[in-house]
This record gives sequence, structure tokens and C-alpha cells, in this order.
Amino acid sequence: MFDSIEELEALYAQRGGLNYGEGVTQMEHALQCAALAREQGAPSSLIAAALLHDVGHLLVSEEDAIHYNDCHEATGARALSRLFGPAVCGPIALHVAAKRYLCFTEHSYYAALSRASQASLALQGGPFDADAATSFEKHLVWRDAVWLRRIDDTGKRDETSRNCFSNYKALLRSLTIAKNS
Repeated sequence: MFDSIEELEALYAQRGGLNYGEGVTQMEHALQCAALAREQGAPSSLIAAALLHDVGHLLVSEEDAIHYNDCHEATGARALSRLFGPAVCGPIALHVAAKRYLCFTEHSYYAALSRASQASLALQGGPFDADAATSFEKHLVWRDAVWLRRIDDTGKRDETSRNCFSNYKALLRSLTIAKNS
């Protein structure tokens, strides 16, 4: 769907002010996640994934955005796939599955989730069982998806990021498949 970084930037400028049940807007969540990824020394592909992981929420109507949790990750990854390869899109596509995986593998994980994230878990299928967890671990980028999930969980602070989307355009451009975005 996206043909350029500028199209992504325009979508975030237009729809990034949406609040999806957390204490921050979509834009602020994206910027906080990208900043956390950068602070942790993540590779460029995971910084980009952290910034863009919830773009699927922005691709639905405002009325549906709060309730659109069951497939935003797949929608977002597909929309980004013309611009970015599997190192960016793979963790995005699996970040909800990673939440379900962590709820199964770490008993304290569920309790640490925000209320909105706990509520959306039910819409997303609930915690994995042993077979689903084993299947999840067969994905090449499953560890990156788990890492992204942890960033997603912490990028919901009340404070305002000192960054803006344009601060990440050069990084995003360096990762594009066509390199002409």
C-alpha cells in the first residue's frame, strides 16, 4: 500500500493523534517505542519496526480504531511490505503473537500488561497453548517479535517524546527495498 516514506509520514500526521485505549496517542506511542529501541542499541530494522509496528491501527476508521486489535499487525505488515523487507515487517506481523506467546511462557507477563492490552488479548485469541508456542518459535524472527513486544509494552509513558517522525526518515529510507522512497 505505501509507496514512499512521505506517505507513511502523512498518515501519521493525519491519524497519529488517535488514542487507542492507552494513555498516549498513536504518534506518541510510535515515537516512544522507536526512542526506546534506539536507546537499547537495536539495529535499524528493529528501530523502524518499533516506530511502525501499530501502523495497522491507522488504516481503519476512527470509530473502529479502538476495537481493531485482532489483525492490525498483519494489516500493517502487508501495507509496509512494498517498502520494507522481512527484517522490518516480520516482527511487526508477529508482535501480537509475541504477546500471546509471552502470556503463555511467562506467568507474570499478563499481570504486567496495561488494562487495554489485557482487554485486547481476548480479541486476539488469548494466551498461546504449548503447541502454538512451539509453532511460534519456528518463525525466523520470533525473537525479534518478542523483543518488539516488550518495547511496545513500555512505550506508553505519559511523557512526551523529544523526537518527531521526520527524525526517523533517513533511517527508514536506508531500509527501503527500492531505496528511492
